[in-house]
Amino acid sequence: MDTSFLITTFVTLIVVIDPIALMPMFLALTRGLSPARRRAIAIRACGTATVLLVVFACFGEAVLGFIGISMPAFRIAGGLLLFLTALDMLFERRTPRREGAADQATDEDDDNDPSIFPIAIPLIAGPGAIASVILLAGQKPGFEGLPWVLGILFLVVASVLLLFLASDLVERALGRTGINVVTRLLGMLLAALAVQFVLDGLRGFGFAA
Repeated sequence: MDTSFLITTFVTLIVVIDPIALMPMFLALTRGLSPARRRAIAIRACGTATVLLVVFACFGEAVLGFIGISMPAFRIAGGLLLFLTALDMLFERRTPRREGAADQATDEDDDNDPSIFPIAIPLIAGPGAIASVILLAGQKPGFEGLPWVLGILFLVVASVLLLFLASDLVERALGRTGINVVTRLLGMLLAALAVQFVLDGLRGFGFAA
C-alpha cells in the first residue's frame, strides 16, 4: 500500500473529525452525569458515527453514480467543503458553532440523550467527515484502498472515544490555549489537503496537469 495514501487518509480524518476540539462539547453535553452514564454516551455516540461513516465509505461512490454525480465533481465539491472547514478552524469559527449546537441540544431537553444528536451527528460524522471518507475510498476503489480507509477510520474514532473517556484530564493538561494552537495547526494541514482534492478533481476533467 502507498504510504502517502495512508498518511493522507489519517491526516484528513484526524483533522476533519478533530477529536481534541470535540472534548469541550462532550463535557458540556454530559455535565452532571455519572461516570457510568458518560461512558455509555461516549460509546454509543462513537459507535453510531462509525456505522454511518462506514456506510458512506462503502456505498457513497455507488450512490453518487446512481444519481449522476461523477467522482471528479465530488472531489472538487468535497475539497471546497473541506477548505471552508479549514478556514473555520484557522479563524476559530467551528468551535463556537459546535458549542452552539451543543447548547441548543442541552437547552431543548436537559434529560435528552445527546449521544446520537449532536455528538454522533453532526459533531463526529458531520458533512466534512462524510465527504472525506467518500473521497478517500474513491481514490483507491475496491479492496486496494477501502480496508485501509476503514482501518484508519476505526483508529480515529477510537481516539475520539479515548479522549471522551479521559476528557477531564486532557482538557486540564492542554488548556484552552493549547487546544486553540492544535486546532489552527490542523486547519493549515486541512487547507492544503482540500486544495489537493480540488486539483485531483480538476485533473479528472483534464483541467490540471
